[in-house]
Amino acid sequence: MKSLVLAEKPSVAREIARVLGCRNTSKSYIEGDKYIVTWALGHLIELKMPENYATKYKVWNLEDLPIIPDKMGIKVMKQTSHQFRAIEGLANRKDIGEVIIATDAGREGELVARWILDRLNWKKPIKRLWISSQTDKAIRDGFRQLKPGSQFENLYQSAVCRAEADWLIGLNVTRALTTKYRDPLSAGRVQTPTLAMVLDREDQIQKFQPKEYWTISMSAGPLSLEWEKNGEKRLFDKAKAEDIVRKVKDGKAVVSKIDRKTKSEPQPLPYDLTELQRDANKRFGFSAKKTLNTLQRLYEQYKLVTYPRTDSRYLTTDMEATMADRLGALANAYRDEVKPVLGKSTVLGKRVFNNAKVTDHHAIIPTEERPNLSELDTDERKIYDLIVRRFLTLFYPAYEYETVSFEVKTEGEIFSTRETVTIEPGFKKVLGKEESVALKPAVAALKAGQTLTVSSANTNQKWTEPPSRYSESDILGQMEKFGLGTPATRAEIIERLVETEVVERQNGRFHPTKKGKQLIELVNDDLKSPELTAKWEEDLEKIAKGKGDPKAFGKRIREQTARLVNEIKTSDKTYRPPNLTGSKCPECGEFLKERTTKDGKILVCSSPECSYRKRKDAKLSNRRCPQCHKKMEIHNGKAGTYFQCRTCNVVEKAEERKKAVNKREEKRLVQKYAPPKEDFGTSLGDLLKQALEKKD
Repeated sequence: MKSLVLAEKPSVAREIARVLGCRNTSKSYIEGDKYIVTWALGHLIELKMPENYATKYKVWNLEDLPIIPDKMGIKVMKQTSHQFRAIEGLANRKDIGEVIIATDAGREGELVARWILDRLNWKKPIKRLWISSQTDKAIRDGFRQLKPGSQFENLYQSAVCRAEADWLIGLNVTRALTTKYRDPLSAGRVQTPTLAMVLDREDQIQKFQPKEYWTISMSAGPLSLEWEKNGEKRLFDKAKAEDIVRKVKDGKAVVSKIDRKTKSEPQPLPYDLTELQRDANKRFGFSAKKTLNTLQRLYEQYKLVTYPRTDSRYLTTDMEATMADRLGALANAYRDEVKPVLGKSTVLGKRVFNNAKVTDHHAIIPTEERPNLSELDTDERKIYDLIVRRFLTLFYPAYEYETVSFEVKTEGEIFSTRETVTIEPGFKKVLGKEESVALKPAVAALKAGQTLTVSSANTNQKWTEPPSRYSESDILGQMEKFGLGTPATRAEIIERLVETEVVERQNGRFHPTKKGKQLIELVNDDLKSPELTAKWEEDLEKIAKGKGDPKAFGKRIREQTARLVNEIKTSDKTYRPPNLTGSKCPECGEFLKERTTKDGKILVCSSPECSYRKRKDAKLSNRRCPQCHKKMEIHNGKAGTYFQCRTCNVVEKAEERKKAVNKREEKRLVQKYAPPKEDFGTSLGDLLKQALEKKD
């Protein structure tokens, strides 16, 4: 009997098949002596849509809401049904004795496979491949230690509860808002509180009143100091600040206190997905989605990093034995960083090994694969470099430094400064943040009680500043803090907010749109607060661990759905589409709305029942203006297609594409024009040239 191995993606399936020795390749599977490896294409099965329960739900009507099926069904996704049929054919083979789930080792991966098996009505044994990297060694070890499928039943139930809850709340609330206010308005348990955070920050900024304040700087002997009182360095009274300057200027000061403290900073923990996305956003301006996509390639295609969708920054104790191999794999690519610690190969940051803080997967670290950095593109190099350097810090000592605080008194006023001196740079060497700072000799020679001459004193005018708008890194941090979404879904949620036009990115910061501001006023109060999602995630985690009741969770969600929809139905709030224009639809007479897309601005009818749309601006081509070098518009006129630069009014006719000559046509032409016994040349160009010369 053979085992049917079900992977999540074709690329992963091919790697598993190669390691297992399966070589007979078919369109939808790869077969070997013991295993048949097939794959999903992401999700092949999804929850039934409302129209699958009743045809009347094809049309969105407020009166039909809420839509709450007694038992939610699943269906095959139309666009990938061919692959499901292929898996179904394999599952029905008599020589198949068991299935091995090899989808991503997490809640969503479990759902991908289990829904397929449920749809197949699978009754034979189920085993689970649970690995954290895609290296050959990890795959072989994983197949030697397959786990029983029953061990992940609770994880599957948790995934089903999450999917059904998102369907019930998201679909019903979105339909209710959209039909009542006649504009596409999307809401959900994660995206809505995330939007609320952006708007709350915007509200703080708009209400902020800047206040003028002053600081006082003073130079005394070798020291540059700042005025301080009870830990406060700001003065909101200009006259008082100027009075202090007059008092201390050109006077004498006494060193009243010198305080030395030795401190150490431990090695940073490896990355989880959210922390990596935040760092990549700060360092390179990458969006969360871009980081995740890049990381996924490093995991699947190059096998250079471990499982990316993790929420843990710790490693299990049994991984300590693999550290030397991982370090050795980096010896060539990171020679300068690895050489000082290669002989020892000892992890000095011991706190990283903590079984209690590892959930489904450990932190993201390099695998034992030797990297060929020339194969990676620029983005892949950047992300891989972050992961490697964070990993290498574990082998270096802690960063040790000394802080030296100076307190100086003059005319009853206190001025202070602090210097930092490096004792042991430690892991900072690897991160490129080595700060070998030493005190200047004159500063180091200072003693308490010593008198200094004040050489200058000045006031510095400043203004209090409002909080900054959230960057993507900030948003991810807030989502993690309040338990909004999971590491795997946060990137999609952020993109969803941008796509639905409730927020927009401007210079790396998130600004709410007029539509977003109105939406947050219309949506239910429960959905605005992160507490709802935090409670959901807590309940789902309990279900995954076998400590929660899926039926009770489902009942609560259904009750909540009905209440949320009723609140929207009975609401007396109003809404005006912010992008409404003065132009009317030529088909139904409703006002047109303006939307910004990747291809430029378009006009669409504001009526949900009307599908009229037209381009507002001309489509931009890849042709550049010869004068200003901006992209030119593309138009179709009586004389054919032409390009126009609106700024310079330069017009260029589009040339007809020359028909490419394929190899068969080229061979025919060579035979046609080749002279019987002349050695003029063998290329088509030479032969045509010869033919033209003869013609002349």
